[in-house]
Amino acid sequence: MRNLAILGSTGSIGTQTLDIVSKNNDLKVISLAAYGNIELLEKQIRQYMPKLACVYSEEKAAKLKENISDLDVKVVSGMDGLIEAASMDEADIVVTAIVGMIGIRPTMAAIKAGKDIALANKETLVTAGHIIIPAAKEYNVNILPVDSEHSAIFQCLNGERKADVDKILLTASGGPFRGKTRADLENVTVEAALKHPNWAMGRKITIDSATLVNKGLEVIEAKWLFDVDFEDIDVVVQPQSLIHSMVQFKDGGIMAQLGTPDMRLPIQYAIYYPERRYLDGDRVDFSKLVGITFEKPDTDTFEGLKLAYEAGKCGGSTPTVFNAANELAVAMFLDKKIRFLDIYEIIKESMNNIKHIDNPSIEQILDVEKETYEFIRSRWN
Repeated sequence: MRNLAILGSTGSIGTQTLDIVSKNNDLKVISLAAYGNIELLEKQIRQYMPKLACVYSEEKAAKLKENISDLDVKVVSGMDGLIEAASMDEADIVVTAIVGMIGIRPTMAAIKAGKDIALANKETLVTAGHIIIPAAKEYNVNILPVDSEHSAIFQCLNGERKADVDKILLTASGGPFRGKTRADLENVTVEAALKHPNWAMGRKITIDSATLVNKGLEVIEAKWLFDVDFEDIDVVVQPQSLIHSMVQFKDGGIMAQLGTPDMRLPIQYAIYYPERRYLDGDRVDFSKLVGITFEKPDTDTFEGLKLAYEAGKCGGSTPTVFNAANELAVAMFLDKKIRFLDIYEIIKESMNNIKHIDNPSIEQILDVEKETYEFIRSRWN
């Protein structure tokens, strides 16, 4: 029996994780955490009967507690509640599917409690990889990537020697605006940006895919997960989303992981690693496959990837500025307060104006996030 703590249970990754739980009788949910969707969280609690449930909003947590007063489930709230949900004694593995830098502290708490991490929260490594990776080694904890691309790389490296790796080839779909020019993107709508051609994801990550910021975040994350230099990570646009990523070795050989676009595969692989379990769903039919094509990413039009490389190479607190500026800019775009291309301008202005810190602590990382938000709000109303 594997006991799971699921942070972000009402989001895309969280709900698909629970789908996997439903189809395997040797998985048990110990804790669930959500930001504020207490209607769905209550349904999940009644179905999976965790020992503890966390709602980040204290007011909504009180309402949930009232709604499930007939159940023997502890309800907690806030950051302290998230940390408690992530570090429960009974949990074996913590699925960190929370969106944003809010995931850093509970992930660190889980590591210190000796829990394996099924990592779906990019921001944790993007902003605090220099802290998280050494901590995982110190506490002998596995960090198992849930992103489809990082899972693919992880699978390709399984059984291989790190010294034999030449390059990481990170694939990208290109998003809904692949092939568009900057002029085409001047007046794109939120609705158009949310129409990803291949993947069903949350709203924020779907916009990040459209800007290629998501791929940039994955580049920084890959640097920490696989201990490689930025010069050894190449992004390749593969529009069919069948090749989820590749690894090139020193002898010129390339290993790739292929499959239909289904996030349950990397989630299940992380939960059961190193075992592979049956997973229902579509299979690739090569007899019907028209072709797999490749392109170079257009980093002049989609500046998110180029800016991410700049932030990653600069290191220190700059990836935090990049990430925080993007988070707020995307929220503003989704609220129709700014245009699509303004996202890039907000990120650039923030990176150019926020003071750099070489080796930030978690407290300094969170302070930089606040400073970045304050800077943006002072410039863009």
